[in-house]
Amino acid sequence: MLDIVRILCYNKFMENNTKNITITREEYNKLLSRIAELEILNNWYLEQHRLAQQRRFGASNERSENHLQLGLFDEAEITADEISEPELEEVTAHKRKKRKGKRDEFYDGLPTERIIHELPESERICPECGGDLHACGHEVLRREVEIIPAQIKAVEHVQTVYGCRNCEKNSDADSLPMIKSNVPTPVIPGSGIASPSLLSFIMCNKYVLALPLYRQEQELQRVGIHISRQTMANWIIYGATNRLEPLYELLHQEILKPDILHADETTVQVVKEDGRTASQKSYMWMYHTGKDSDKHIALFDYQPTRHGEHPQEFLSGYRGYLHVDGYSGYKKLEDQGTTIVECWAHARRKFDEALKTLPKKDRINSKAYIGFEYCNKLFELERKFDDLNLTHEQRKQSRELKSKSVADAFFAWAESLLPHIMPKEKFGAAITYAVNQKKWLLNFLLDGRLELSNNRAERSIRPFTIGRKNWLFSFSAKGAKASAIVYSIIETAQANGLVPMLYLQYLFETLPNIPVERFSECLPWNQKVQEICKIPKP
Repeated sequence: MLDIVRILCYNKFMENNTKNITITREEYNKLLSRIAELEILNNWYLEQHRLAQQRRFGASNERSENHLQLGLFDEAEITADEISEPELEEVTAHKRKKRKGKRDEFYDGLPTERIIHELPESERICPECGGDLHACGHEVLRREVEIIPAQIKAVEHVQTVYGCRNCEKNSDADSLPMIKSNVPTPVIPGSGIASPSLLSFIMCNKYVLALPLYRQEQELQRVGIHISRQTMANWIIYGATNRLEPLYELLHQEILKPDILHADETTVQVVKEDGRTASQKSYMWMYHTGKDSDKHIALFDYQPTRHGEHPQEFLSGYRGYLHVDGYSGYKKLEDQGTTIVECWAHARRKFDEALKTLPKKDRINSKAYIGFEYCNKLFELERKFDDLNLTHEQRKQSRELKSKSVADAFFAWAESLLPHIMPKEKFGAAITYAVNQKKWLLNFLLDGRLELSNNRAERSIRPFTIGRKNWLFSFSAKGAKASAIVYSIIETAQANGLVPMLYLQYLFETLPNIPVERFSECLPWNQKVQEICKIPKP
């Protein structure tokens, strides 16, 4: 009987203990799952911290310090190449000689004022015989560059009235003919003091030098000119809307003619806009012609949102190639026959960000470095093609022979890693981005004129982003649209080798005094415009 009781007690104990073990295992599994989640979260915070430190204190370039030797790159080099490359020659160390005449070239094109230093007449006495000294030669000891500060003056436009002496003698005073001379139309009617040069000066200070209007107001006050920032803002809006916008529309028509364009967009804050709060983000879109275009155009377009319908509307009917980043809004243009070519610099940047989240000692052996070097190899091949001065057709053939094998190997490697990555981590985001954009990233192979990156658009939109850091926002949508027009004229002028202020002044002097039908004569590639406003060659 005692044995039976012991057996029953033992069984009961084991039953209870087994239940406890089962409960403990469930809790243990939950803890393991929670620990894994916290590890992922901790790694994400570490990535963000390292990336923030890198952005704050590190270099901003995307250059790699070492070059990883990948077998597939060797295979790409072994692939048949119909284009002969220049032979490498061993160059011995030598000391670079200073080029003669370099300083003289610096002064070419500058007006020269000669100051001749002479002895006073009382000292022009020969120390040997006491006779009079005469000048027998001059020696140029040095050349200096003198800066003449901007001069401000008042200009009166006086109209001349002409009468006839004969009529004055033989006709009644009431019927005497009077003819007046022609006076140019002012750039801003009724403004009084706004001249073409003053308005050009204010625009260039803001949109070229990123000098906000309140600082310009202070600077003008120091030389005795009192113009409020509100007045200057109104002048800019009037000048852009009533003088420059028709020329902007002509440029808009011209930019749709080439078959290769670049596009980019960035945020801008507009304080006062109907139906929107001051904290909502608006967008400045930018469109630029390709490098081989004979007419270089950069156009800005203000829009309150980032919807894909805006580039669709701006590029309505365009059926060429469009270089962009990975923003999905541009994909809507494919419906009208536009071919989207995405930027490899954006893909490389994501691997670069993933690298910067790692400790330096771990970077060279990381998978992020492999992806980074794949992208670098494509850019290295492009530089080689540039050095060989290949034609567009030769470049396309060379890309098929070399670049395509590198790109195919990259995507095969990325797709093999896709099932095993954490998409929220930087490396996972880089892999996911590359695989998702594969179709459009490979489109650079379609034409030898296409570029590997969208850096042309990013360089053109950078002046706007730099200026935005200083003037911070646009007060109204009308002001934002005016800024888009002025930035377009200035960036297009610079792309065509013109001095922005000279070009704006020429436009403000010419456009008010010619019919709209002749505005095409004022486009930046016009020969007369080039002669007047061209940047002097160094």
